[in-house]
Amino acid sequence: MDFTQQLLKELTEAYGVPGYEAPIRAVVRKHLEPLGDLSQDKIGSLICRKVGAAQTPRVMIAGHMDEIGFMVKHITKEGFIRFLPLGGWFDQVMLGQRVVIQTRKGEVVGVIGAKPPHLLSADDRKKVVEKKDMYIDIGATSAEEVEAAGVRLGDPVAPRADFVPLANGKTYLSKAFDDRVGVALVVSTLQALQGKPHPNTVYGVSTVMEEVGVRGATTSVRAVNPDVAIVLESDIAGDVPGIRDEESSVKLGKGPSMLIYDARMIPNLLLRDLVRDTAAEIGVPLQLSYVEAGATDGAAIHLHDTGVPTVVIGVAARHIHSHSAILHRDDYDGAVRLLEALLMRLDAETVAGLTR
Repeated sequence: MDFTQQLLKELTEAYGVPGYEAPIRAVVRKHLEPLGDLSQDKIGSLICRKVGAAQTPRVMIAGHMDEIGFMVKHITKEGFIRFLPLGGWFDQVMLGQRVVIQTRKGEVVGVIGAKPPHLLSADDRKKVVEKKDMYIDIGATSAEEVEAAGVRLGDPVAPRADFVPLANGKTYLSKAFDDRVGVALVVSTLQALQGKPHPNTVYGVSTVMEEVGVRGATTSVRAVNPDVAIVLESDIAGDVPGIRDEESSVKLGKGPSMLIYDARMIPNLLLRDLVRDTAAEIGVPLQLSYVEAGATDGAAIHLHDTGVPTVVIGVAARHIHSHSAILHRDDYDGAVRLLEALLMRLDAETVAGLTR
């Protein structure tokens, strides 16, 4: 594995559901500490400041470290665990998947189950099983066994899945690309800037609790007080069966993407155009994307104080918000090149011109 593969492996295999990000934060901290002055806000977001040729403009690049998961909410007398979701789960991707409960005694592995199809009526077998009817099974036969294993109400539950390079060598399979790929881009971009006199100060931020309401972005943007921001996300690949071009034309291996719309933010138009022009100048293919029923950390960042010019750059992934997503290395490398080029162009005059 080269450095990028190893970075993505470490980041995606670490656990860290919303509000319980300590394990992933330790991994991110290890990678950010050599790259700038590191600080942490009071709910857990990490902020790495890299001063360039000037103290201003302050440029915030942000990816969220949390992944979707669950929390233990009830233990039945028979030893089954009821849970509540932390983040947006599609019911159909959950059954039969392994999970890890992080307890005071260590990790406890379980599987998500529901009433067996053999015991359902013909009509019920055609219906989607809802989360409320699912449970986590750790192989116990009583509540006492579950408690003896260390499981308590409020314990976090994360997907259990490993990072796997796929057959063509260019695509990777893992959990948590949403949004560990954005965190990886923060690390890779700050590394690319080492020893280079960029005309600004860059704040690489790894936020918490994005999946439950952009909470870490809300606090960390106050700490940074940026003049301009670039949110780094996993985008939704539309190159799978059943998706029409007008729903999504984003494809793996065709370059990083830029959101022209999401449910809670329209990007700054001049910054949007700067991204498009820069990508064309350096020869990085750029895909345009829109998300009609979702949002990013940009929702909080662009509304900070009197407003922050903000744009979202993404790396497309198939099957996000599941145990197993797929992304393409060329899209990641293109995003790093684009980000480095953008940061070299965001000087005081250019940033001031974004709000003219």
